[in-house]
Parts: sequence; C-alpha cells; structure tokens
Amino acid sequence: MPDWEKRFRAPRTGLPGWAEEAPDRSLFTSNATGTYEVYAWDRASGERRQVTDRPNGTTGGVLTPDGEWIWWFSDTDGDEFGVWMRQPFHGGTDEPAVPGLEPSYPSGLALGRDGTAVIGRSTDKSGSSVHVVRPGAEPVEIYRHDESAVVAGLSHDSSLIAIEHTEHGDAMHSAVRILRLDGTTVAELDDTQGGTQELGLSVTAFSPVPGDSRLLLGHQRRGRWEPLLWDAVTGAETVIALDLPGDLEADWYPDGSALLVEHSHHARSELWRYDLADGSLSRLDTPSGTVSGALARPDGSVEFLWSSAQKPPVVRSTAGHVVLEAPVGADGVVRAPESVPVEDIWVDGPGGRVHALLQKPAGQGPFPTVFEIHGGPTWHDSDAFAAGPAAWVDHGFAVVRVNYRGSTGYGRAWTDALKHRVGLIELEDIAAVREHVVASGLADPEKLVLAGGSWGGYLTLLGVGTQPGAWTVGLAAVPVADYVTAYHDEMEALKALDRTLLGGTPEEVPERFAASSPITYVDEVRAPVYISAGVNDPRCPIRQVENYVRRLEERGHPHEVYRYDAGHGSLVVEERIKQLRLEIAFAERHLGLRHDRPEHRSAAPA
Repeated sequence: MPDWEKRFRAPRTGLPGWAEEAPDRSLFTSNATGTYEVYAWDRASGERRQVTDRPNGTTGGVLTPDGEWIWWFSDTDGDEFGVWMRQPFHGGTDEPAVPGLEPSYPSGLALGRDGTAVIGRSTDKSGSSVHVVRPGAEPVEIYRHDESAVVAGLSHDSSLIAIEHTEHGDAMHSAVRILRLDGTTVAELDDTQGGTQELGLSVTAFSPVPGDSRLLLGHQRRGRWEPLLWDAVTGAETVIALDLPGDLEADWYPDGSALLVEHSHHARSELWRYDLADGSLSRLDTPSGTVSGALARPDGSVEFLWSSAQKPPVVRSTAGHVVLEAPVGADGVVRAPESVPVEDIWVDGPGGRVHALLQKPAGQGPFPTVFEIHGGPTWHDSDAFAAGPAAWVDHGFAVVRVNYRGSTGYGRAWTDALKHRVGLIELEDIAAVREHVVASGLADPEKLVLAGGSWGGYLTLLGVGTQPGAWTVGLAAVPVADYVTAYHDEMEALKALDRTLLGGTPEEVPERFAASSPITYVDEVRAPVYISAGVNDPRCPIRQVENYVRRLEERGHPHEVYRYDAGHGSLVVEERIKQLRLEIAFAERHLGLRHDRPEHRSAAPA
C-alpha cells in the first residue's frame, strides 16, 4: 500500500468533548471503520463503542450535560437536511430527539442542565427559526427571520439563550441577541451598527458558573478577533486585551476562573491561559504547528488536537500524555506516515503581502506544481497535516497553498477585502504567488495545476477561464460553476452570504454575478478540466455543475466528470482515496508525466 493511501486509511480521532456534569463521558469522531462516525468513550471504565453507523458517515454528536444522551444529526446521503436523533450513552435504540419538528438544515443546538433544548433550524422556504423544547412539552417557536441566525449558547440555569443573527443583511458579520425562553429580548450587542460597519461578533459560551450571566464572545473592534466578556443582564463589558499578534479565540476553564486562549498567527497556533482574577497570561506547552481544537479539563489540564504538515494529528494533554489512541483501522494500518515540513512564502500582491505555504519533494526544481486552493472562502491553510497535499508531494509535485484575500487569520481587513469582485480578487493573489514560484525556478511553468474543493473548486474553474494561459490543468471538486444557478439552488444561508459578497441577488446585480461566474468564461478555457461533484450537495448543487459541463461538451473541450452519491464531499475514506487517485491520474496524463512512478515511497525525511 503506498504511503499516500496509508495517510487516508490511518485511523484518526477528533478531539473528544465531554458532558459538563459528567466529564468522564466523552464523544469523539473516528474513521476506524473506513467511514467517519461518532464514538462514545467512558473514561472511567475505558469502554469505547461506535454510536452511529451510516453509509455516508456521521459527524457532530453532542452530549447532554448530564451525559445520559447522545444527540446526532441524521440527514440523507450527505444532503445536510434532516432531524436530530438521540441515543442513550451506553447504547440503545435511536429515537427522534425532538418529535414534531420537521426536517431542516441544522442551525445551532444548545442543551440545558434541566433538560431544556434549544434548536436552530433553516429551510429554503422559511428562513431561520429557533425552537425551545422543555422536558415533556412540545417544541415552541420563539424566533423567526428571513436572514440567517444560529443558536449559539444557553446559560447555566437555562434561562438565557444567545443567538448570532444577521438581520441587518450582512451575512459575514453577526450581531448577538440574548433571548428569554419565551422569545422576549434581554439584550442586544451589535458591532455592525445595524449593518453600517463591517464588525462582527462570535459567541463562544456562557459562563460555566451558576448565577454568572456573562457571555464569552469574540469581537473585531481592533481589526482582528479578540475575546470579550459581556454580561447580558447588567450590560457590563470586559475587554481582554492581550499583547499577542494575530487572531485570538478563547474558551472557559470549567471553574470559570480562567480563559483558554488559542493564538493563531501566520498559519500556526499555540495555547495560553489567561487568569481572570489578576490578568496574568501564561503559555501552555504545545509543539510548533497547528492546534485544531482545545478543551480544558476539570483538573486544570488541557486536551488539544495537534498536527503539523509533517507530523500526523494526535490528541495530546498538557499533562504530558497522549489522550486517545485511535482504534486500529480495518485494513491494519496503525498510523499515518509522515510527510515533508512546510515552508513559508511571502509575496507582494496587489492588496498587500500574500502568505503561502509550500511543500516540495526531494531534488531540485523546477517541479510540476499544484496550487491547492482552500475553501471557505473565510478559512485559511495552516501548518497542519493534510493527506491530500502530502499525496501530491509523494508523486513528485510541489504543492503551494495560498491564503488569498478573503482568508481568515490575517486580520479583519484581509478577510473583508473579498467584496463585489468575488473570485477575481483571490485569483489576483494566487497569480502573484504563481509568478513568484515560477520566477524562482521552483515551479515548471508548463506543468502548473490549479486545484481545490468547494470555494477552491470555484476558484479553479474561474481561474482556468480568466487566466487561460497560466494553468496547464484544472481540478475542481464540488465547485460553484454557474453562479446564478448555484444561487437559486443552494441552501438559504449561502444565499445570504452571496448577497453579502456580491451586494445583492442575481436580479439586482447581474453584472457582478456574471463577472464572478466561471460559466461566463467557459469558452476561454484551454486547460483540460476534471470535475468531481456530489449529487446531493446543498452547497454547490449538481444542476449548476451540469450546466458548466454541458458547455464544455458543446465545445468538445477535454474534460472528465466524476459524480458520486454524497453531499459536499465524502466521509468515506475509500471514496476520498478514489477521488484523489482519479485527480492525480488525470493531471499526470495531461502533463505527460510517467505512470510507472513508484507510489509506495515516502516523502518523509529519513
């Protein structure tokens, strides 16, 4: 088995969460069976068991605070439209968690210590809604709006609900409202000033201390994400000003005495403890790389999921041990082979300095080079383990990942630069990095692959159309291909995002949608194009992909299309391997590279 396949097949676990009132009862996700599913872990006895077992996988289980029930979301073949189910922690029959609620897209969930449940929902026809379910009672709708809203938290005594909403019409910057269980408003915090300025808020959680009505949030008032404490009852605000560069996210320690701060800067992250009593800040011992999630335990230790581009992910504890070993995979693979470390590239772009991450095989360039473009768009690539880029390196390619304007992690102005000239802005930054790596002798200008999934797939199709002489091959997974059709077919929350990014609907700003739509430029495409798409995808629906493919067919342009029975990507390991194998073969064939390259060698240093 080649190393690149082992990296996909190696058993992994996510960061385990636990019940607030029963911290020995935990949940985590794992791919041990070949499909990502939810697992229960009784830390006291050591017992672990698989909770869900579905053909297309399951993620996102939630424990009730007492640890008695596991909630998980049941959709159909990855379409993200369904209902919440529940199952006893130690096993039993699945049952609807909230009888009486029709299927919907999930939009947040908060479970109270007294059995209260608050469910956020959205549909394509009725916008967003919030429903309260008390023990033994029917669900009651307490909130509804045409714009998107998310249930973000429930106070310790279950009397206050926090929601993030975008009633002001800016889907990229949320306001926060505190509601009582009857739907009446307690307080509002809106840094957008009703949508007149681009400042958003993000809810973390209410205080874990009884009688404490403070809410921990993230704010952007100083041009980056920083923590803020807000007492919704008194209106008091406590700004947590920390002298660290980059973005800062925080969560509570279980006793409420301190905050666990995740510090992200230039595609790496680390952990700090901030004591609320005296304002002292102390760094926790984490290796160089990326922390993909962290939680403080009742004993004061912190568990975190860590990896680097070279080292596979592992759940560690600041107490000095590995928290959770993944089950041995069904095919006998124990752990993922290492890859090569990542290097930083900084390039002057039209909107400022652009940061990119580079991984390359042994030897001297110029190399065939893959520009692997991240999705989101409000996301960023980091120094974290990724089986896809590592596979390309194993096949002799250099891999460049660009944190273009619109990416998170480089300040609010960088993220918010993505407006109106959507897609074209990101491609300007990608072009600046492309020119740099070609001029430096790293990349072979005759063997440049533009690739990505979701928003990265969208940028791939837009890039091969608007920069036709720059790319040799295009590989687009679950892409936006026809922006107008995608808008009309996609889930409601994404319509709101598109209205924010482009300044209106396709009917209101048709020229912007046309300028940002790959199908506008389909007749200019020169590079062979490979497209993969999930037939049940609610985010980048299949009809708009078919419209683009039809235009390629009419031109007789070289292309391949792979359709699979899932949604926006797959949770099945073999499906992921199959898709990447097809992409690599397509690229090698059209780049004229050898097919007898030994796939089994490792890219990791000796």
